[in-house]
Amino acid sequence: MLARAAAILSLFAGLPLFAWVPPAHAASQGVPSSAEGQIEFNTPSANIGCIYTPKGGTGTYEPRDGGPELSCSRIEPSYITIILGPKGPATLIKNPGEQGCCSDVDKLGYGHSWSAGPFSCQSSTKGLTCTATNGHGFFISKAKATVK
Repeated sequence: MLARAAAILSLFAGLPLFAWVPPAHAASQGVPSSAEGQIEFNTPSANIGCIYTPKGGTGTYEPRDGGPELSCSRIEPSYITIILGPKGPATLIKNPGEQGCCSDVDKLGYGHSWSAGPFSCQSSTKGLTCTATNGHGFFISKAKATVK
């Protein structure tokens, strides 16, 4: 077996060696956007999922007041949705009906932050805190949800 490994390695002798090295994670974590500018991310627990929609919306969705909009949903222990727009306080919807949440999208790791448009979010083991540049925002976790 060792001779076979040496033979395989000899095939690559003299060829340049390329390796993919993942980028270092800083306090801010990049989350890719869709072609229409929407950005989706979940918390590591996969209990909270958020969708950012830019000003003007998309081909299939226009936020109230034209956007931008940040909408986050929690699955357990009860399904809730919080919507934060560019003006005024966040809106807590205690029974939005069962909706899709927390699909297999990028995770916003604990200790990392995200921002787009007027919104920024910070993920921690205690929950997710999101604010708009106007000072309004919300906190959402498995234990509670508060808006301001």
